[in-house]
Amino acid sequence: MAEKESNFFKPEDKLSTTESIVQFLWNPRTKEFCGRTGSSWLKILIFYIIFYLCLAAFWALMLLIFYQTIDQRVPKWQLGDSRIGSNPGLGFRPRPRDENVESTLIWFKQGHKEENWNHWRDSLVTFLEPYEKANEASADRGAHIDQCDNGKPPSDDKFCFFDIKKIDNNCSRGQDFGYKRGDPCVLIKLNRIYNWKPEPFTPDDLKNSNIPDEIRPKIVANQTQTIFISCEGENAADKENIGPVQYYPHQGIDFKYFPFTNQPGYLSPFVFVHFQKPTPGVLINIECKAWARNIKHDRMDREGSVHFELLIDGF
Repeated sequence: MAEKESNFFKPEDKLSTTESIVQFLWNPRTKEFCGRTGSSWLKILIFYIIFYLCLAAFWALMLLIFYQTIDQRVPKWQLGDSRIGSNPGLGFRPRPRDENVESTLIWFKQGHKEENWNHWRDSLVTFLEPYEKANEASADRGAHIDQCDNGKPPSDDKFCFFDIKKIDNNCSRGQDFGYKRGDPCVLIKLNRIYNWKPEPFTPDDLKNSNIPDEIRPKIVANQTQTIFISCEGENAADKENIGPVQYYPHQGIDFKYFPFTNQPGYLSPFVFVHFQKPTPGVLINIECKAWARNIKHDRMDREGSVHFELLIDGF
C-alpha cells in the first residue's frame, strides 16, 4: 500500500527545453494547443471578433457624425480664424527637381543643349496645361468659367477666365520661356486662401514709403483694382545684376479673379516676370512682393512675398 502511494505522488519527469516547447505547442495528454483547448480557442476567437466589430462600428458611427458637421467645399474656419490666416503668401514656378524640393535656386546653362534647361521649361509646361485646356475647350467654358468682361465679377460658383493668350510671346512654350536664350520667365502667383478678397489702395496709402515707385503712378491713376507685383534684387549687388524686368500680361492680378471659394476647376491667376538681361555667372537673390491694402509683408515668415535665386551659366 505504501509503495502505491509513493508512486501516486511521484513527480513528473523534468522535460528539456525542446520538449517543453514541443509540449506547449501540442500537449497530447490534455489535447491543448499553445496552452488552450479547442473550445477555449473558439471562445476567445468569438470574443475578439465581437469586440473588434463593436469597435469598428463605434468608430464608423463617430466618423459619420463628424462628417455631418463639416462641408466638403466650405472650411469651417476661415481667414483670421484659420491656421492659414488672412495674409497670402506667394509661390513661384518653375520649381527645382524633386530631389531638391526645399531649394529655391533656378540654375541652368543657356544655349542650344536642351538638357541644360529642359527641366525648367517642362515644369512650366506641366503647370500651364490646365490653362491651355481651358483656352482650347471654349465650348465648355460656361460650366464653371465666366468671361468677366470689363471687370464684371463672376457668377456664383464660377471664376473668371484667365486668358494665357494675352501673355507676351517671350514667355511662351514656343520660346522655351526664355531659358534657352538666358532671359528666363518666372511665374508668380498668390497662394489660395478661401474667401479672401483684396482691398484697393487709396491715395492716402501713398504715404507708405514702402510702396515701390513704379506702382505709385498706377495708384494715383486710380488703377487700384489690381494686386500689383514687384520683383527686385534683395541686396545692392543683386539690384545691379538683375537687369530690366517686364511683367506679363501686366504688372498685377485683377481683383475680378477673387475670391477663391473652391470653385470646381478653379485656375489661379498669375504674372509672368521676364528677366530680360540678368548678369550670367552671378547668383542673384530675388524677392517678389504682392501689393494691396490688406497684404502685409514679413520676410521671415514669407508673408506677402516670395524669395528665389537665379543663376545662369553662360555658353
